[in-house]
Amino acid sequence: MKKLIFYFAFVIILIFTMPIIFTNQFKTEEVISPKVEEKFDYGQYSTIKLLHTSTGVVEEMHLDEYLYGVVASEMPATFELEALKAQAVVARTYTIYQIRNGKKHENADMCDSSLNCQAWISKEDRFARWEEGKQEEYWNKIVEAVNSTKGKFILYNGEPINALFHSNSGGTTELSINVWGGDFPYFKTVETSGEENYTSYSSEVVVSKDELISKMLEKYSEFKIDFSSNNQIEILERTNSNRVSKLRIGNIEISGVEARSIFGLKSAKFNVEILNDNIKFSVQGYGHGVGFSQCGSDTLAKNGKNYQEIIKYYYKDIEISE
Repeated sequence: MKKLIFYFAFVIILIFTMPIIFTNQFKTEEVISPKVEEKFDYGQYSTIKLLHTSTGVVEEMHLDEYLYGVVASEMPATFELEALKAQAVVARTYTIYQIRNGKKHENADMCDSSLNCQAWISKEDRFARWEEGKQEEYWNKIVEAVNSTKGKFILYNGEPINALFHSNSGGTTELSINVWGGDFPYFKTVETSGEENYTSYSSEVVVSKDELISKMLEKYSEFKIDFSSNNQIEILERTNSNRVSKLRIGNIEISGVEARSIFGLKSAKFNVEILNDNIKFSVQGYGHGVGFSQCGSDTLAKNGKNYQEIIKYYYKDIEISE
C-alpha cells in the first residue's frame, strides 16, 4: 500500500514539474542561441564618415566609393588588375577592422591620411595627377577592382583582421610583434621575389656626423658619441626578416624601427656605415613590412596568381568571405 501511494505521488510530481523543465530548457536555448549564431554583420558598414584632414570637413559616402579613392591613392593603377583587387579587399577589411576596434577620430570613421588611417584621394585630384589621356582607363580599372570584389573581406576566426599593408617588403615581410609589439596570429614572414624590380625596393639616406648628433640629442639628452673610436655605430641584432631589431649609436641602444623614425628611413631593413664625415644608411624596402606587400602582390599577379591567392600568400589561416 505504501509503495502504491509513493508511486502515485511520484507521478503527480512528475506531471507538474515536466512543463517547468521544458519551459526552462526552451528559455535557456533562446538566450544562448543568438550568441552561438551571432556573426559579423558587414551590412552595417555600407556607408562611412570620412574626415578630410586638410579642411576638417567630414563627408559621408558609400564604402565602395571610399575604396575607389583609397585604392587609387595607395596603389599605382599601372599594377596588375589582380593586385588591385587584392588591395581593394585588404583596404575594405582594414577599414572595417579600424571602425570595429576603436575609431581614431571622434566624428569620423576614417580619415584621408596614411599617417593615421589609409591614404585617400578624390577622383578629381587623382585625374589631375595621372598621365594625360590615361585618366579614364586608370579610373575604370580601379572601379573594376573594387566592384568585382564587392562585399569581400578577410576573416580570421570569423572576425575581420587588422589587414596591414605596405609598399615594398624588401624581399621578406615582417611580423607585427617586431614592429609594434602586438602579436597577431595571421601575420607571417614570407619571401616575395621580384620586388627588387620596383623603385621603392632600395634607397639611401646620408647624414653628416653633426646631423646625426643633433637628431639623437633631440631624442636622448644623455647621448654621446666619440667618432675617433671604432664601432661607434653598430647593428647588434636583426629579426628573421633581416630587419634591424637593435642598433647601438654611441652610448645609446635603439630599435631599428626607432632609427627609421629618427633618420627618416623608408624601412627598418638597412645597413649603416661611416664614410668620412657622413653616415650612410643603405635601405631595402618601403614601409613597416607587415602583412600585404603591394609590390609583392603585383609580382605575384604577373606570375599568374589571382587576388585570393595573393591575399592568402600574405596572411595565414584566413578566409575570404562575403
